[in-house]
Amino acid sequence: MSFLTLANYPGHAAVYAIFTISLNALFIIGFTRGRIFFDTFIGIFFWLGFWLKFSVRVAFMGGNFHEPVGNFNGTGSAFDCALLVTSCGIIALLVASFVRRKFSFSYANVSGQSEHEKTFSFYQRYRVPVLVLFFVLFTIVAVTNITFGIYQRGTVSRTILPFGFGGIYAWLLLFGFASFSAVILDCEFRFKKNPYLASIIALLECFFSNVSMLSRGMVLNSGALILGADEKTKRRFINPSLLYKLSMCFLLVALFVSSIFVASHVRSYIYSVSATKMTTHDTFVHTAKVGQVLMLDRWVGIEGVMAVSSYPGLGWDLWKKAWRERFSRSGTSMYDLTFIESPYLEMDKSINHFVSVPGILAFFYYPGSYSFLFVSMLLLGFLGAGIEMFVYKLGGANIILCSLLAQIVAYRYAHFGYAPNQSYLLFGSVLLNVLIIFLLDKSLSFLDEKRRNKRIGA
Repeated sequence: MSFLTLANYPGHAAVYAIFTISLNALFIIGFTRGRIFFDTFIGIFFWLGFWLKFSVRVAFMGGNFHEPVGNFNGTGSAFDCALLVTSCGIIALLVASFVRRKFSFSYANVSGQSEHEKTFSFYQRYRVPVLVLFFVLFTIVAVTNITFGIYQRGTVSRTILPFGFGGIYAWLLLFGFASFSAVILDCEFRFKKNPYLASIIALLECFFSNVSMLSRGMVLNSGALILGADEKTKRRFINPSLLYKLSMCFLLVALFVSSIFVASHVRSYIYSVSATKMTTHDTFVHTAKVGQVLMLDRWVGIEGVMAVSSYPGLGWDLWKKAWRERFSRSGTSMYDLTFIESPYLEMDKSINHFVSVPGILAFFYYPGSYSFLFVSMLLLGFLGAGIEMFVYKLGGANIILCSLLAQIVAYRYAHFGYAPNQSYLLFGSVLLNVLIIFLLDKSLSFLDEKRRNKRIGA
């Protein structure tokens, strides 16, 4: 792929070589012994959004990109600038990963045993009621969400719940329910080699939640749970049967394809200006196109850097302005209005809520400084690792939960840029999510101790 891209690349070969080596190095270290899950997911998202997308489009599509690129003029110098900006940020992440491996947290240096024994004991005792209650709860939330339009991607909320319940819906659908799936699977793998029922319920939760949000990203949470479960079994020397692995893979693929089909159909119905229902044939054709976009162009990355690096008004004033952007239930983003000719500007903003984002690497180049970009990405790499270490410590050394929440953090990094000062809501939700799991175990421990003292007193 690199040779094919170089044959069509209008800039300097050395620049593309640095770009290729740094991004593939970031991707590869995410699967080496000393990696943490943040390394894995940030490597995957950036490799897809930057290297793969760029290389395929330059090698086979004449350097034309699906997403708008603003003032980018397609010259060799413009390409070189975009790739050098990208490489600067990626090298900073590589340095952060290297330092973290050497001097800080690594799964290779910690025990593979889970903690939170009271949670495990409670789950063992009430396994069936817990699974039934969990299934009923996420089904009710998904059905009410799709019925009333409380939290859905790309639309203005049709129902505003009082007392902040809308935020609770968003948290549960985005990763709250998936976090409980991680706790359940962690408990299951302590006494079951092939936890069919719990695994099926976890995948169904991902399906129901994503379809209710009109999201085609079911593979993200489910993939993180599977990756964490795989690591869990290896570290506990568990060898699930081949039938179990094949069954879960088949179910994941079937549910993922179904989620794309259903979400695309509902999205097209809601977003259509004419509100004309699609035929089954139209839906299949549309879903096929969506699949192509999901494979290559869905990932935020290189277009944002191309648009930002070619913008003539970079500077600290722009940086300050970006941080003042606030979330709005309608309208578009500052990036849409400033850097690109956004296709979302002409949409009906009373119904639709689409925004384009530059991604975190492009965002931290708003001042136009390579040194600022490098230092910022270095610190953000440390922050991502620090959050995962926090999840590991307070989450009871739950590897599956670490994988899920690392994916959430990495995904936020990749899609950074809209209302950036409100990122504390997501990161705060992640930390609160872990704190709930921690306090649940402590509460069960307190109740168990209280019962024990009562029996002794009797």
